[in-house]
Amino acid sequence: MVVLDNLTAGHRSAVDRRATLEVGDIADTALVKRILSSGIDGVVHFAAWLSVAESVREPLKYWLNNVAGTAQLLSAMRDQGVKRMVFSSTAATYGMPNVERIDETTPQLPINPYGRSKLAMERVIQDCVHAHGLGAVSLRYFNASGASPDSTLGEDHRPEDHLIPVILQSVLGLRSEVKVFGDDFPTPDGTCIRDFIHVDDLAEAHLLALQSITPGSYQAFNVATGTGHSVQEVIQAAERVTGKKVPAVVAPRREGDPPRLVADPSLIMKTLGWRPKYAAIDTIIDTAWRWHSKFPTGYPE
Repeated sequence: MVVLDNLTAGHRSAVDRRATLEVGDIADTALVKRILSSGIDGVVHFAAWLSVAESVREPLKYWLNNVAGTAQLLSAMRDQGVKRMVFSSTAATYGMPNVERIDETTPQLPINPYGRSKLAMERVIQDCVHAHGLGAVSLRYFNASGASPDSTLGEDHRPEDHLIPVILQSVLGLRSEVKVFGDDFPTPDGTCIRDFIHVDDLAEAHLLALQSITPGSYQAFNVATGTGHSVQEVIQAAERVTGKKVPAVVAPRREGDPPRLVADPSLIMKTLGWRPKYAAIDTIIDTAWRWHSKFPTGYPE
C-alpha cells in the first residue's frame, strides 16, 4: 500500500507503518504515474480541501485543488491502466434538501463552493467511467467523527473547525469557548442537525466499496447512521462523556450552513452489507475524547 500526501493538512504520524509514504501532490502527474506503475490496481481518493467556510472565502483554491487535481489524477490512472477508484465525496453535494432523510436520488444542489467542487469531482469521475472504462464508487460522507478505539488515530486539523474536536479542545482548556453558529435554524432546538459517522465505520465502507468495483461501473452511496443530532445535543453528549461543562456561546450563522443534513444509508446497507458499529453519538465522542486526552495538541510530529 502506498500513501500519497503533500502533508499540508496530513500527518506523518498518521500513516500506518506497513504503508509507504510518498510526499507529493496528485497534480504531479509524473510522480503519480511512477507510483501507479509500481503494481497499484486501485486508488482511494481522499485528497481535497474540505472547509465550507474557507471555500466561501477562497473558491478558486477549491476549484484548482479539488477539481483540477482530480482530473490530473484520473488522467494518470487512464495512462497507467488503473481501473478502480473509491472517491470520498460529501453530503454537501446535496445542498439544502427539503426532506427528512437524504437518499442517493435526492437532487444534488450544493450551496457552497466546497459542495460544488465535490459535485464536479463526482461528475468528472463519471465521465471517465463512460469514456475510459473506469470503475468507481463515490462515498458521500456525512459528518466523519471519532477516533480509532485503540486511540492511535484521531482528528487533527490545523486550524481546527470541526465540531467534536473543537468541543473537546474547550474541555481540555485549549480554547476559551465553543461557538454555536446560529440558534435560530428551523430545528427543534434552533441549532443545525447533522448525521455523525465514526471513522472506523467509514474505513469499512471504503474496503467494501473497493472490493465491489468492476470496470465500467459507477455507484454512489451515502455513508451515515441515518440519525441526526443537533449541535446542542452533541454538546450535551460531550458533557456526559467528559463529565465537564462545555463553554458554549452563540455566534452568527455561517454562510453556506444547511439547517439539517441526515442520511438514508439503506442503499449501502443493502448493496454492500455495510452496518455502522459505532452509531451512538456518546460512543463516537468517547473514542474522540480518549484520543484528544492522549494527544491534546495533536499528532506528535
